Amino acid sequence: MADIQESKDSLSENLQQVITLLEKHRLVENLVHKQEMQNHDLVESLVHRQNIYELQKKLDLLHPADVAYILEALPLEQRLDVWELVKAERDGEILLEVSDAVRQTLIADMDSEELLAAAEQLDTDELADLVPDLPKDVLQDLLDSLDSQNRERLQSALLYPDESVGALMDFDIITIREDVTLEVALRYLRRLGSLPNHTDKLFVVDRHDILQGVLPLKRMVVSDLDANVADVMAMEAVVFHPEDIADEAAKAFERYDLVTAPVVDDNNKLVGRITVDAVMDFIRHEAESDKLSMAGLREEEDFFASIWKSVQNRWAWLAINLVTALVASRVIGLFEESIERIVALAALMPIVAGIGGNSGNQTTTMIVRGLALGQIASHNMKSLITKELGVALLNGLLWGGVLGLIAYALYGSYQLGLVMMSAMTLNLLLAAIMGVMIPLVMNKIGRDPAVGSSVLITAMTDSGGFFIFLGLATIFLL
Repeated sequence: MADIQESKDSLSENLQQVITLLEKHRLVENLVHKQEMQNHDLVESLVHRQNIYELQKKLDLLHPADVAYILEALPLEQRLDVWELVKAERDGEILLEVSDAVRQTLIADMDSEELLAAAEQLDTDELADLVPDLPKDVLQDLLDSLDSQNRERLQSALLYPDESVGALMDFDIITIREDVTLEVALRYLRRLGSLPNHTDKLFVVDRHDILQGVLPLKRMVVSDLDANVADVMAMEAVVFHPEDIADEAAKAFERYDLVTAPVVDDNNKLVGRITVDAVMDFIRHEAESDKLSMAGLREEEDFFASIWKSVQNRWAWLAINLVTALVASRVIGLFEESIERIVALAALMPIVAGIGGNSGNQTTTMIVRGLALGQIASHNMKSLITKELGVALLNGLLWGGVLGLIAYALYGSYQLGLVMMSAMTLNLLLAAIMGVMIPLVMNKIGRDPAVGSSVLITAMTDSGGFFIFLGLATIFLL
């Protein structure tokens, strides 16, 4: 935990240092520009170079991910100033680290030659992540610059959906034959000089690249060097296909503590591998996407995007919210006479609706999580609904009773207290039903159950809560 906190502190400190250098650069240059002196242009040029040198030196020491963090935290003008100072050979790595929204602003500031040079620094699997944001002319030049094997790999990677294993696949793999000894295999690795990142096993194939098994490096190190690979390798391995769903692969990596795993085609021919870092990136992206969806945002948003672009990203669910709010207001309008005669209703009814909304969102969160983990199916649906209704009933009686006592203490009416308890219980039951059914229905029709579920739940519990509370009050108090 301390290491994580230190990392956060370091990132914030680096960002503050860059901001300080940018402000110093602007201040000093403005002062020099206003001064009248001999050799003014020369002095101004020297001051500019000195300030730029300090900032560039600072950026050169930072990891690409840290530079990406700084770029995302800067307004557009300062972001582009910093981007110009990044060494050209690191452009590609940094473009991969920044968010999609920020990447678009950086690419828009680069000419075709710069983009092509940045793309050529990357491996084929990394290029697949960058290609969708590249202009068509740059993409064509990039394809022309690749050799036939890498061009074929890139084109095949682009064919797979974003949420498939094929989109996460890495082509940097090491293969060996099963009929060689471990000593020969070790000599082969030494000749390579370096191993691909996250290499924890070698892939054993025949002469046609058909996967035979995997050889974990830890087995290789502790086994007799005279033994054949076939005698030491693991015949059974967790294997994926390019068409597999990436979310299922992520669950398998967590379940089996995988670092890498082979990816094969329908004929069991090895076509690539999937690594834990790609899986972690996917999980992080999905988690961020779910958070945005729950809030009704369509896509990741640059903090410093234009006002119009941000409005476009946010308007859809706000419009839906407006409609649901109007529905709730009309429900209240049906009981205007009751509210006028018993003023306490106006003070108490938001409590019923608000707690119902919170309870519904809790249920929805649990259901969305269960769907994501594949733990909810038709065989356990009845038990799930029964359990959620039981929780809602108990919470409704408990907290409804508490609110009923508070209402009695404030207004001296036990009938109002009973109405409060009954309305709370019924609205929590409604929230439980809607909290289960809304994500299930959205999942059934092929929509992401996380998208806007909280907005719909709030709409149902607000309108339902107002109707139940004011309806009961009209019946029993007037």
